[in-house]
Amino acid sequence: MKRCFQIILACVSVLAIMLFVDKAAIHVQASSTYDKLKQEEKEREAKENQADKAQDKIDNLENQQSGLQTELANLNQKLTDISQRLEDLESMIEQKEAEIATTQLELDEARAVEKTQYEDMKSRIRFMYEKGNTAYVELLLSSKDYAQFLNMNEYVTKLTEYDRKMLLAYKELKEKIEKKEADLKQEKIGLSDLMKKAAVEQGEVQIVLDKVAKEVETYESQISAEEKRLINLEKEMASHDTNIISLKQQLEAEIELSRQSSESQKRDLSDVTFEGGDIDLLAAIIECEAGGEIYEGKVAVGAVVMNRVKSPVFPDTVVGVIYAPRQFSPVASGRLAVVLARGANATCYQAAQDAMAGVSPVGECVFFRTPIEGLSGIRIGGHIFY
Repeated sequence: MKRCFQIILACVSVLAIMLFVDKAAIHVQASSTYDKLKQEEKEREAKENQADKAQDKIDNLENQQSGLQTELANLNQKLTDISQRLEDLESMIEQKEAEIATTQLELDEARAVEKTQYEDMKSRIRFMYEKGNTAYVELLLSSKDYAQFLNMNEYVTKLTEYDRKMLLAYKELKEKIEKKEADLKQEKIGLSDLMKKAAVEQGEVQIVLDKVAKEVETYESQISAEEKRLINLEKEMASHDTNIISLKQQLEAEIELSRQSSESQKRDLSDVTFEGGDIDLLAAIIECEAGGEIYEGKVAVGAVVMNRVKSPVFPDTVVGVIYAPRQFSPVASGRLAVVLARGANATCYQAAQDAMAGVSPVGECVFFRTPIEGLSGIRIGGHIFY
């Protein structure tokens, strides 16, 4: 039976909220607004610190990226220099190959001339050998006079000497060309070795360049992510700024509301009409807000509710006060509904009865909260009433 009554009471409470929502919307708990304001300022400060760290990280990443980009530019220049060197070496090798080909032709020609000269000399020697000294004697005896005889003898001697000199000259030329060819081939080998080394160096530089390029891309990705994060943080900071301004305005309105309540003419408790289930609701909110407090603290929470019921600036019913928007956090969290469904404990029921009977250890206070610096009021247990 009691549970059915509690369910009916909950439905009545929801209906009461709908009836009082327009009136209660401006009646907010100052301590709750203050907490929200401080929380917004705290979160805003936290976001600002995160934004500063994000900016520092971006600056650091950009500095590192800048260093890598400088290294990348140097590597690209080095790679360009190596490529140019390879082209030069390739051109020099082609030139050496052309010189070797030309030298080969010269060598072939020298060998041919040497061979021809050698064959001619052998033919003359063979002729003289086959004829013995007869041909030579006949040649000399054919002279008409002594002068011609001497000329013929000198001619034969010079011819023989010429053959020897020419043969030696062609041999020397051939050897010189062979040495030149060998030197050119050796130079080509040296150039080829340099080209191989340059190619290896080019590969090594390319590997480092690719690695640095990937690191630059990684830093670029990290910077982009941090910049997006910074933009989001700045948006969140702007949102907190808007909320802070709104909450400050709301807090000022609440302070004015508290002032109006303290200066207004209160209803007498005898003029308050209690509905069935009000004591269950009051006992439940007392357990939610002051379940761990001393008995006096429990009665004080109930007295705050009753003081609001009596004040003309708050709803004039227990249901209206407790379910007014943003008044009591257990309402929004759902804890009040849980306690209400199972029923508050006996001590909280007794505290609710005392409060509804007019007992108030906190006078006409209409707000309470955990103590904060600069807030004065009546201190009972873990709450300060004002």
